[in-house]
Amino acid sequence: MLSYAYRTLTGLGAPFIGLYLLKRRAEGREDKTRFPERLGHASRPRPPGPLVWCHAASVGEAASVLALIDKLRFLYPHIHILVTTGTVTSARMLEGRLPIGAFHQYMPVDRARYVASFLDHWKPDFVILIESELWPNMLNALRARMIPAALVNGRMSDRSFRRWYRFKGWAKELLGAFVICLTQTEDDRGRFVALGARPARCYDNIKYAANPLPVDETELARLRSAVGERPVWLLASSHRGEEEIACAAHKKLREMRPGLLTIIVPRHAVRGNEVAEIITESGLTCARRSKRENIEPGTDIYLADTMGELGLFYRLCRVALIGGSFTGGGGHNPVEAAQLDCAIFFGPHMHNFSAMAREFVRGRAAVQLRHASEIPETVHRLFGVPEERRNYAATALRLAAEKRHVLDQVLEALTPWLDAAAKKPA
Repeated sequence: MLSYAYRTLTGLGAPFIGLYLLKRRAEGREDKTRFPERLGHASRPRPPGPLVWCHAASVGEAASVLALIDKLRFLYPHIHILVTTGTVTSARMLEGRLPIGAFHQYMPVDRARYVASFLDHWKPDFVILIESELWPNMLNALRARMIPAALVNGRMSDRSFRRWYRFKGWAKELLGAFVICLTQTEDDRGRFVALGARPARCYDNIKYAANPLPVDETELARLRSAVGERPVWLLASSHRGEEEIACAAHKKLREMRPGLLTIIVPRHAVRGNEVAEIITESGLTCARRSKRENIEPGTDIYLADTMGELGLFYRLCRVALIGGSFTGGGGHNPVEAAQLDCAIFFGPHMHNFSAMAREFVRGRAAVQLRHASEIPETVHRLFGVPEERRNYAATALRLAAEKRHVLDQVLEALTPWLDAAAKKPA
């Protein structure tokens, strides 16, 4: 009944969905050249033979799925892999990083007509959804077409669980589209089981298995030369409200660390103008990467308002603050920094990576702060005690390496359906 109501509402709501998508296009949040893909219209033909569809909602999920795709291509070289995401940022991040035999399209909006068009064209033999939201029209269509689907790296917050538990019967119906659910934590597994997922297993977070973020070595050498001997620290993937925190910390830190350089990488590069204004209004000098402005001796803040370059700045800095952890954004993936020899710290709001954050803190692989006022002293200490900084970085690197086996566990769990897909005729 609820699935029918949802399908009807999303069908009748087509004009409003259209207006919403037009607004996103105007804001630069939709790809204008490939916009029909969001309406279920493919921009390339389906390759012959078996096809596995992997969906990763946004940047974090897309980065984590790359190692999985590489392994799939190695184990099943004749299977083509369709990779979908829902954001422009994630699509651009995947450019040039997908192996031969894998290709990208945008995920269609969850309207029955768009979903049907998408599935009619691609006809996937197996579907792997990474940390995916529960999109009712898509899940019902997969089940109706008897296309097996797996949820990998599943995560469900307490808030989402409470919301779905009010519609437990509907949740069970939707989760019935999955032949298996693999979750990040035992808490997540328990929530999915309570909503009717069968079977459900916990194999840890596949972000541990992600490959290190890429870098342009020539550009890294150029920036290292520009920075010289200056102490430099990084605010990675900042959210609205955190740039002000970084500017205040910089002012206090430069009194203790003359010549200090702070680098800010906004989570969304489209906020570049907004963040630059925040910096200048704080009375600090700013050089913008998107404007190709150079780091000068008097530059306070280097604003890296470009996409896909976080690997460059983790390598440039040895002290990194994980954004989204002070203003309630839920934090971001600390493994990316751990793999690149950074001493990591983050704020109190890491609920998107709660289990991972606990492991890092418990293992002395990261520092968790209770309040933004602790940032200057933390950075000052990590600069002033190189051995402590190196110990945190080495422990984080070791912890991340020890967890890479999670990918093998996931692939083993998916093997029956991957083998079946591989046997489909060309």
